[in-house]
Amino acid sequence: MKPIWIVDDDQSIRFVLEKALAREQLATRSFSNPRDVLVALENDQPQVLVSDIRMPGGSGIDLLAKVKAKLPGLPVIIMTAYSDLDSAVSAFQGGAFEYLPKPFDLMRAVELIQRAVDESLREAVIDTAGTEMPEMLGQAPAMQDVFRAIGRLSQSHVTVLITGESGSGKELVARALHKHSPRGDAAKGGSEGPFIAINTAAIPKDLLESELFGHERGAFTGAQTMRRGRFEQADGGTLFLDEIGDMPFELQTRLLRVLSDGQFYRVGGHQPLKANVRVIAATHQNLEQRVREGSFREDLFHRLNVIRLRLPALRERRDDVPSLTRFFLAKSARELGVEAKRISDPALERLTAFDFPGNVRQLENLCHWLTVMAPAQVVELKDLPPELMAVDVARQAMAATQAGGHSGEALSRSAAVSAALPERASAAAPQGALVGAAPSGWLADLQREARRLLESGAPEVWDSLSKQFEGQLIHAALEVTRGRRIEAAQRLGIGRNTITRKIQELGLDD
Repeated sequence: MKPIWIVDDDQSIRFVLEKALAREQLATRSFSNPRDVLVALENDQPQVLVSDIRMPGGSGIDLLAKVKAKLPGLPVIIMTAYSDLDSAVSAFQGGAFEYLPKPFDLMRAVELIQRAVDESLREAVIDTAGTEMPEMLGQAPAMQDVFRAIGRLSQSHVTVLITGESGSGKELVARALHKHSPRGDAAKGGSEGPFIAINTAAIPKDLLESELFGHERGAFTGAQTMRRGRFEQADGGTLFLDEIGDMPFELQTRLLRVLSDGQFYRVGGHQPLKANVRVIAATHQNLEQRVREGSFREDLFHRLNVIRLRLPALRERRDDVPSLTRFFLAKSARELGVEAKRISDPALERLTAFDFPGNVRQLENLCHWLTVMAPAQVVELKDLPPELMAVDVARQAMAATQAGGHSGEALSRSAAVSAALPERASAAAPQGALVGAAPSGWLADLQREARRLLESGAPEVWDSLSKQFEGQLIHAALEVTRGRRIEAAQRLGIGRNTITRKIQELGLDD
């Protein structure tokens, strides 16, 4: 591994970092000014560059720009005693891995440099800057079924009804059906014709008829010119009617007539018009239920439901989350003109376990948020938004509540939950345990274990259970922070010296 380069005009800073990194078996090379760094880069390069921001003979921000131009993948950590917002923004805009204000905690600095080393050793992300966006992504069996159906339908102009939850990608399926329909047959809605999409739920009821069928001049107040509707615009191509279940009942009758004979009238018009359009409809609603309720015409339902294609929710295709995440991170980076973020395995596991009620759209929005907000090039577990952490914690708590038994494993599991929910645990613990009420969940596990030890005459029950409890708390915190003790102590609400002492006392270093 290549050495860590340290750039600072303060000799004491260089000395302290050199010694601290040497204890971690990390080689270093020090420089007192940016000029010497640029000269050294002609023949060598570092694993990580750690640079001060204000030095005689050059700025750390300028050095960052020059280094990134030469080595775009090199992690650069910017140090400064001027911890102002402008410096931070400049550092991150320039592509800095992290921003470290002085005076810094030495242990935190070493941990940060180690993170940067890990980042530099990861396999480089495949450059996707010149690749076209694929129509759809999915290796999960549920998506493979969808792809096979699109393939079978590619030689047909039959009407298709796509069902699936909001955000699951129904319009992408419609576009794929249009794209792969037979070419050179515009009279039947071929792929060479236009693809026109309209969300019937997003347009006010009074305007939807005009949107679909157009209007003549003077048909209503404000209709100063003739306007072609979506059916006319889609002539020779495909009309995608999204959220068809929300279409007003009276318009359903007009739509049925168009689907039956292909003829319609503009609003205020008297001349019948004809459009050769392939209709693809989509909905997140249960149309059969809406038919039973009388809010959707049964004959229209059967006219649309020639071929039904169900699109799975993202939670039904969890195997696709990793590839979708990496794709959306790369896509967001291209749109923003920045380097694509990478994602750590623990963070990816958390995303895969999340149910994503907003489906693929929610995952795409999340990746865009991470591209902007994640502080480093590698997205860690702690960088994920709170809603993902809260749902996972709630799932752990539910699992612990439902679990029975009084084994040591049950105690460990419940202690891990208590590490994730310290406030909830402290609020719930006293009353149930002290007044004799029956506790639940992890408290019940703890009480059963304590009772077993007390009844068996085991010595030092208090110390034994306290050590197990503290050990699991610290172990869980270190897992969450990937071994970073200072951050683990902060999350647990204890001091740095306390966590170090407890780790030694409990033998967690072993």
